Amino acid sequence: MLIANQVEDMIGVLTLNRPEKRNSICKEMVEQFLNTLAGFESARVRAVILRAADDAKVWSAGHDINELPSRRDPLMYSDPLLQLLRGIKMFPAPVIAMVHGAVWGGATDVVLSCDMAIGDETSSFAITPVKLGLPYNLVGLMTFMRRLPLNVVKEMFFTAKPMSAQDALKWGILNHLVPAAELESFTMDLARSIVANAPLAVSAVKEQLRILADAGPIAPGIFERIQDLRVHVAESDDYEEGIRAFKERRKPDFRGR
Repeated sequence: MLIANQVEDMIGVLTLNRPEKRNSICKEMVEQFLNTLAGFESARVRAVILRAADDAKVWSAGHDINELPSRRDPLMYSDPLLQLLRGIKMFPAPVIAMVHGAVWGGATDVVLSCDMAIGDETSSFAITPVKLGLPYNLVGLMTFMRRLPLNVVKEMFFTAKPMSAQDALKWGILNHLVPAAELESFTMDLARSIVANAPLAVSAVKEQLRILADAGPIAPGIFERIQDLRVHVAESDDYEEGIRAFKERRKPDFRGR
């Protein structure tokens, strides 16, 4: 199983369990993840904690590179990562990311898609598509822009450098930064404080906030321009080189074409 789960006191705990691949997100993992969420919903779970194992140095390495397609837009609506993000956002109860270790690439989007995030001093956050020559998707960019100042988003995407736990707290990726020894107990206490409240009211507030956050329209011309940009990059030699270099464990030689 790539996902471990348990339910205790109306709190569902979902643990990423793919250590040999640094918890990278693959199709099978997402299927298990969504099935687990469906089970939690049936069990009337009132809060969910998303975490990695205690000894994980990498919370998640993001999208499984081996499942990225060649010569086409790699992050379409049907992509497993995007399905996972929608599952988190649409789940009727709050989802809390409990972060111990490094968060890379699309996994940073996973944390931002959770309703809250608690991290310890080992946590860091990097969004790394430019290292692969990869055009990030519109929904993901909007998630970052709604959560962070634009100049911070640009620095994260342009440099692909990890953001420290302290900076993640400063810019609002993390709700709370706590010592590693207290991470689990602090997160459980936060979940219990949610469980103690009226579940229908909490669920309604979450859904209203989701709808309002997604309410801004995009003019057709702008949308078509964005799609053109993404297709141009997805069909480039640089994207092929980025994937190839990652698999060959070498530095990519990007030529800008």
